[in-house]
Amino acid sequence: MRIALFTETFLPKVDGIVNTLCHLLEHLARRGHESILFAPAGGPGRFGKTRIVGLAGVPFPLYPELKLVPPVYNVLNELRAFRADLVHVVNPVSLGYVGLRHARRLKLPLVASYHTDVPGFAARWGVRFLYRPLVRFFRWIHNAADLNLCPSTVTQRELIAQGYQRVHVWSRGVDSERFHPGRRSQEWRMRLTEGEIDRPLLLYVGRLSPEKRVDWLLPVLDALPHVRLAIVGDGPARPQLERLFARYRVHFTGYLSGLDLAAAYASSDIFVFPAANETLGNVVLEAMASGLPVIAPRSGGVLDSVVDGETGLLFEPESPASLVAMARTLVHAPDVARRLGEHGRARVLHQSWERVLDGLLEHYAALLDAKVNSSRSVFVVRESQSSTKFQRALPGKTAG
Repeated sequence: MRIALFTETFLPKVDGIVNTLCHLLEHLARRGHESILFAPAGGPGRFGKTRIVGLAGVPFPLYPELKLVPPVYNVLNELRAFRADLVHVVNPVSLGYVGLRHARRLKLPLVASYHTDVPGFAARWGVRFLYRPLVRFFRWIHNAADLNLCPSTVTQRELIAQGYQRVHVWSRGVDSERFHPGRRSQEWRMRLTEGEIDRPLLLYVGRLSPEKRVDWLLPVLDALPHVRLAIVGDGPARPQLERLFARYRVHFTGYLSGLDLAAAYASSDIFVFPAANETLGNVVLEAMASGLPVIAPRSGGVLDSVVDGETGLLFEPESPASLVAMARTLVHAPDVARRLGEHGRARVLHQSWERVLDGLLEHYAALLDAKVNSSRSVFVVRESQSSTKFQRALPGKTAG
């Protein structure tokens, strides 16, 4: 297969979408498929065997790190030269619309994947009046696709309730060999606790932006002053968060990746995830694979992975006091925390990237088969109609 992908975000930006795309591009190459990626300019010209076509964009006012590529771009020549079989638009907004428009022009099957609850984030950014217009916009663009994919059953139900059509679940994988309890490191424990290795260590990993609600961890530290917190990640909210946590036992690491990230997970005690609008939460899967119990809100895609009292604890999504209570429970019951972490790892062991991405390839193949069968049906109908007209034209033949 020859797959053309359009994404609103790619390297050097680091987030769950970029992580998923990198795994996908690598998997396509391993399976012998060809791919091309259209993305905002500023990243690499290639990723592995995939050519990256960078297009100039402008910062999104609500989220300056997101570059919006104007929807008027014409990349038909690139698509024709690549000889794409199928177009996949990832979290489509403006560049995704370019992919949609060109797929329809070239009569190519179109897949759209939903990754981010932008309407929900807008509400949390203080522009709630945009919620309904954004729902309508994303529903319109997704319903133009032949297949819509989302990362969790919870998100699938929400989208269907909003009027999205042809919605299927494409989950996410986790590398359970890289993210493993055996990666625990005394050196990383020292670094993350700033030498206070015997104190309970809470860990947050992810983007540092307002919708992630990292500031909700402040009352946890007020209630449990003896614990440490390590914050792994970066983003526009980092300066504000560093000021907010300045007098607390908190260590900021910035972005981590590879074995450093794996060691940070395994060297911690409890994973805390305050964000309430997540469609999945890749970092939750990584924490579970690392053997950490997870504290997460009772909302969003994390509910596909975090089972309350079995693999972690769920707090009421709009209650900081509930989050504090869950943290207190696990900090004061390390044996319970350890058991939840063991169960969490067991739960995600089957979610390999290979299995998840092979499932996506099956979706691609099914769409291409449907296109071939549809073309054959049209050919048979037209051939039948032509044969009838020919029979009617024969001397001595009459209709009926």
